[in-house]
Amino acid sequence: MPALPQRIVCLTEEPTEVLYALGEQARIVGISGYTVRPPRARQEKPRVCAFTSAKIDRVLALEPDLAIGFSDMQADIAQALIKAGVEVWISNHRSVDGILGYVRRLGALVGAEARARAYVAELEAGIQQVRASAAALPRRPRVYFEEWDTPPISAIRWVSELIGIAGGDDIFPERAVASLGRDRIVADPMQVVHAAPDIIVGSWCGKKFRAEKVRERHGWAEVPAVRDGELHEIKSPLILQPGPAALTDGLRSLHTIIRRWALRPPR
Repeated sequence: MPALPQRIVCLTEEPTEVLYALGEQARIVGISGYTVRPPRARQEKPRVCAFTSAKIDRVLALEPDLAIGFSDMQADIAQALIKAGVEVWISNHRSVDGILGYVRRLGALVGAEARARAYVAELEAGIQQVRASAAALPRRPRVYFEEWDTPPISAIRWVSELIGIAGGDDIFPERAVASLGRDRIVADPMQVVHAAPDIIVGSWCGKKFRAEKVRERHGWAEVPAVRDGELHEIKSPLILQPGPAALTDGLRSLHTIIRRWALRPPR
């Protein structure tokens, strides 16, 4: 049986969050500087990379036997580590089912299959609880989710799916299947106006969502979400990391916003 990795560098937050949840945090020797979950990770583990860049010398000094990252955006980091002889796993999951599968695979990599299955069951139970609550709502809002503002970029697939689970309908579901941000750019902002979302959720990756900037956009004054003050922020670490955070706090945040809208008297 192959030896299990003992010294793991997590190039993004989600493997860190999963490994801590599985009780396998002792294997982690380095983390992403963007890691906020769990909070103790920032106190216990050295930060050696951003998202698209890494201090390769510092990573190698940690003598990792595995580095874990996410998506083509980390291809350059992965290439540098592979050339230096480090084994690298770059996942590319983009859906809710993909996130759950990722947890199972990561658990298997560290010999914690049973704990990973139990954790997935816990995550699935939470999703089902929100789904059931959403099904009881009297109406469903049209939702525009914006993950960046200049240019506007609409929801990635797992976020679009979570909007549906939470009780809403993404106004751009066809864009959500595109894995790359450039393919989700809303080149004509008037498309949002014509779609008339009831709720706008901003999660501008790495910076604060500014509702006043949205209200000032040309032609947006009569968008129902703008007119009715339904402009909300969900912090990007809660929803834009394809890991447990999105399926728990991110999903619950979406459902809270949607439920409040659905239960208020129509305007």
